[in-house]
Amino acid sequence: MAVTKKAEGVGKEKKKKGSFRETVLLLVLGVGIALLLQAFVVGSFYIPSVSMENTLQLDDRIFVNKLSGKPERGDIVVFKGWNGEDTIKRVIGVGGDRVKCCDADKRITINGKPLDESSYLYPDDYASGDNFDVKVPAGKLWLMGDHRSASADSRSHMEEPGGGFISEDAVIGKAVVRYWPLSRGYLFSQPEAFDKVK
Repeated sequence: MAVTKKAEGVGKEKKKKGSFRETVLLLVLGVGIALLLQAFVVGSFYIPSVSMENTLQLDDRIFVNKLSGKPERGDIVVFKGWNGEDTIKRVIGVGGDRVKCCDADKRITINGKPLDESSYLYPDDYASGDNFDVKVPAGKLWLMGDHRSASADSRSHMEEPGGGFISEDAVIGKAVVRYWPLSRGYLFSQPEAFDKVK
């Protein structure tokens, strides 16, 4: 009888050790997968300024798709900015585009087509306080914040060696969803305004 109890006790001990090892292994595996996803697929970023209001507000949290492919006009992207920090802006012009401000109705034009930015531009803000006329080089982007009067974007860096343009290679990823605060959760899509631009 005593031998049987001892054997039962050893069996339970082995099961406990096995369960603990499995739990630790699964935990390590889970953390490893999460780190790989964070590094190569999806990144989480917070918004540090008011330059993208009202689309993105101070301290909003977003997920960025790092495998989203080549940036397109209208995309909201996180990139290594002019000062080397992670920055978020909207792509207005891509390689080959002529981006100009402003036409008689105070709108930005891309390749001669006026851009209706009312769906995302900060209320009562203007397309740009500064006039500009740029041709975007191949492999580069012209980026602007949605709150134009509070955004240090491509316009602010035109006098620098890069002319205000950002390389496509500097893009970390495309904003996919605003997940925080929960009350303002939102899935981003490309504004229709850019459909008319060729």
